[in-house]
This record gives sequence, structure tokens and C-alpha cells, in this order.
Amino acid sequence: MRTISEAMNVAGLFSEEELSLLAAARQAAKRAHCPYSHFAVGAALETDIGIVLGCNVENASYGLSCCAERVALFTAVAQGATRFLRLALSCPATAPDAPVESRMPCGACLQVLAEFLPLETPLLIDGVGKKQLKELLPYPFR
Repeated sequence: MRTISEAMNVAGLFSEEELSLLAAARQAAKRAHCPYSHFAVGAALETDIGIVLGCNVENASYGLSCCAERVALFTAVAQGATRFLRLALSCPATAPDAPVESRMPCGACLQVLAEFLPLETPLLIDGVGKKQLKELLPYPFR
């Protein structure tokens, strides 16, 4: 059985390298701690120091939870990364016919990403395709 990204790639949406990054995001989602939402998310951030993974980590106090995108970015910064090349995101349990909005980064994550990533940075979103950060957050707070 093919993944959503592999099925989308029939149209040539992703390169082999991009599919590999999406596969890493899918693997990262398996590590998610999401006992409340049961909505696992994985992120794979390509940086100047290599691929850094992140998964969502929930807390009983929802406001203290952290999304996969921010976990990957904060981990990369803590490990010394200074250049961020692209980000892959996956919500593997999302139904294939679910709306696109159910796969997108939240507003908080987009704002945090805009602090570190160029607005032209490609975001590879499982089940959606490629977007640039500026498409999802055209006017980030500066």
C-alpha cells in the first residue's frame, strides 16, 4: 500500500529526496506523545547540520503542548543549526479525504518558522504537496 505522498508523486510532485524527507517525518510521528488528541504529527527539518526530527508532545494542560514543527526547529537550534533548507510534515492518521486544513501547520508554528526560515523555504506537506512558507504566512509579524 502506497503512502499519500507516494500516491501524489505519480504526478511528479516530489523528488526522491523530498519523498525521503517526508518518510522521515512519518517516522517521527510514530514517536508523538498525543494521549489527548490522538493526532500524531511528525516533522523532518533539513538543516546545515543534517536532518532534525520533531513530533508533537502534548500535556494535560494543552497550552503547554508543543507541535512537531516547533520541536524540530527548537531541537535544530539547540544542536547548532543556522540554516534551514526545507521542512517536511506528516499527519499519518489523517484520512485521505480529510480537508487540506487538517494537515497544515498552526498559526503559532508558522510564526515561529518565519523567525528562522526564509519565507521562500519549501514546506513539504504529506497529502497536500509543496508550499512556500510565505504562501501560508504572507505577512509574518516582524
